[in-house]
Amino acid sequence: MKPIGIGQIGVGHEHASGIMDALRRLSDWFEVVGYAEEDEPRWHSPAVYEGLERMTEEQLLDTPGLQAVAVETNMPELAATALRCMERGLHIHLDKPGGETLEPFKRLLEGCRARSLAIQLGYMYRTNPAIQFCFRALREGWLGEVFEVHAVMSRYDNDAYRQFLAGYPGGAMYNFGSHLVDLTVAMLGRPQNVVSFQKATRDDGLNDNGLAVLEYARATATIRTAITEVDGMMHRRLIVCGTKGSAEVCPLEYPGRYHLEPLHVRLTLLEDNAEYSADTHVVDVGVMNNRYDDQLIELARIINGEIENPYPYEHEYTVQETLLAAAGYTSWG
Repeated sequence: MKPIGIGQIGVGHEHASGIMDALRRLSDWFEVVGYAEEDEPRWHSPAVYEGLERMTEEQLLDTPGLQAVAVETNMPELAATALRCMERGLHIHLDKPGGETLEPFKRLLEGCRARSLAIQLGYMYRTNPAIQFCFRALREGWLGEVFEVHAVMSRYDNDAYRQFLAGYPGGAMYNFGSHLVDLTVAMLGRPQNVVSFQKATRDDGLNDNGLAVLEYARATATIRTAITEVDGMMHRRLIVCGTKGSAEVCPLEYPGRYHLEPLHVRLTLLEDNAEYSADTHVVDVGVMNNRYDDQLIELARIINGEIENPYPYEHEYTVQETLLAAAGYTSWG
């Protein structure tokens, strides 16, 4: 099919340049028409935007042939910007999280549903091959009934980043824990209860050490995220425990070495299945594409009508609802 005409609004999000790099490389799927960034102090001219036309948001949205927009503004502007794109009838890749309140995000999803528009949240672990293997193990029944999920996504950040993140009461859990909430809801659905524990390791106004407990009928999930863990990115992990086995991924990825180092899943089974014996196996799931490639290809296939969105509107709403409780913005109920 003809490549999808797409533009990007905003360069302020942490994933903005990575998304643009992927869109430009995926030329069989996308044709980048330009980008919009009107905040001069924020603009720093990354190389990945060279050769593209810089526009106002209105100019970008008026571009002939535009079919989709990647919304990559700073976090407070994400939902409002996506709402304007939805009102123009455009498909949306919206970076995460979906806002510090639920109502605008709910309006966005309802508008996309009413207009049959694709909306994809920027949770890049969805297409991670190791995570996909864990999801498959669950679907195939290899792990039995899940009773425990343990997920960690931490890193170590400097004072400048701490100052930036201190502007969000949800802190590290709001920004980084969102990925883990997304994976947990994908595996177990909407929790019965969510309890948030927000801690600060310094007196600088930042909740930098978060824990959330998600309660299910027969399972609990713990989500931890901090920005004070030395070499924390290499300790990021997902452990899924069931009555017939467990699956563990650690680390979740190898930043900067995506095409060089394969990911592994430690799979332990109580019973044989058609592919693996009752034992512990270290499964090589191969190298992953750059963080965003497979997800953006998935978006193109959804827009082209080749596949249904594997993360429907209901899932996105539940993730946002759960995240706000996990990050301490709301009480569950």
